[in-house]
Amino acid sequence: MKADRRPERKGIGNACSKAGARHTAKKRKHLTLSQKKSITGLIFIAPWVIGFIIYYARSLFLTIRFSLSDVNIVETGGYRATWAGLENFRYALLEHATFNQIFVNSLVDILIDVPFIIFFSLFIAILLNSRFKGRGLVRAIFFIPILLGSGAVLETLTLATENIQEGAGAMAAEISSSSGISMDYFIGTFIDLGLPTGMLDYVAGLVARVYEIVRSSSVQTVIFLATLQSISPSLYEVSKIEGATTYETFWKVTFPLVTPFILTNVVYTIVDSYTNSEVVTQAYDTAFTLYDYGLSSAMSVLSTVVVCMILAAVCMMISNKTFYYN
Repeated sequence: MKADRRPERKGIGNACSKAGARHTAKKRKHLTLSQKKSITGLIFIAPWVIGFIIYYARSLFLTIRFSLSDVNIVETGGYRATWAGLENFRYALLEHATFNQIFVNSLVDILIDVPFIIFFSLFIAILLNSRFKGRGLVRAIFFIPILLGSGAVLETLTLATENIQEGAGAMAAEISSSSGISMDYFIGTFIDLGLPTGMLDYVAGLVARVYEIVRSSSVQTVIFLATLQSISPSLYEVSKIEGATTYETFWKVTFPLVTPFILTNVVYTIVDSYTNSEVVTQAYDTAFTLYDYGLSSAMSVLSTVVVCMILAAVCMMISNKTFYYN
C-alpha cells in the first residue's frame, strides 16, 4: 500500500507545481506591452521627478506665495511677506508701463519662430542624413551652436551679431538711398502682386531674426537626425520596390515616423524660446534691480501659465496627428 501511495503523492506534487506555474504565468501576462513601456518611461523620468521635488517644488511654491504677497526685505536678514491678494497681478496687467507690450511681443515671436525652427531643423537633418563628401565637417558646423551656448561665448556672439546687424542696416540704408530700392519697396511689390500682408509680416520677422533661429535649431536638428537614423532601411527599400517617388516616400514613410519627435521638438522650442525671451529678463530686473519680488513673481506666474496653456493646446493638436510605429 505504501508503494502505491508514493506515485499518487508525486502526481499530486507535479499537479500542484504545474498549477503554480500556470498561476505565475497568468500573473505575468497581466502587463501588456504598452504598460511595460509606460513603466520603462516612468523609470526613465524618475531622476527628473526626484530632482523636481527636491530642488524645484519649494521654489515654485515660494514664487506663487510671493506673487500673492507684498514682500519686503528685513534689515536683519530674511523677508516679510504680507498678504496682498491679486494686487500684483492687477498692477502687472493694468498699470505696469512695459510688461504687457513685452509679454505680447514675446508670445508673437514664439509663434513666429517655432514653426520655422521645426521646419528648418527637419530640413537640415534630412540633408545631414544623406551621403555626401564632407558630411562629418558639415555636421560639426551645425552642432557647434550647442557647444557655444555657454554664458561668456553666448554674450560675445550676441554682441557680434548686434554689430553685424547694425553694419548691415547702415549698408542697406546707404544702398537704398543711392538706388531707391529698399525693403519697403519689395514689400510694396509683393502686396501689389496680391500676397497677404500677414504672410509678408511673418517672412519679414523671420528674416530679421534669422541668426537667432539658426542658433536655436541645433538641438532640434540633433533630435531629428537621430530619429532619421533610427528608421529601418527596409521601409525605404519596400517603397522603392513599390515604385514610390522621393516625394511620396517622404510623406508616407519619413514624415509619419518623425511626427512623435516633432511634438518633442515643438515643446522644447517653445520652452527654450520662453526662457530666452524678454519677459524673463523683465521679471529678473524687477526682482534684482528694483527689489520688487512680489511683482516679479506675479510676472513669472502669469507668463508661465500662458505658456503652459499654449503648450497644452499645441500638444493636443499635434498628438491627434502623431503616428507611433511599433
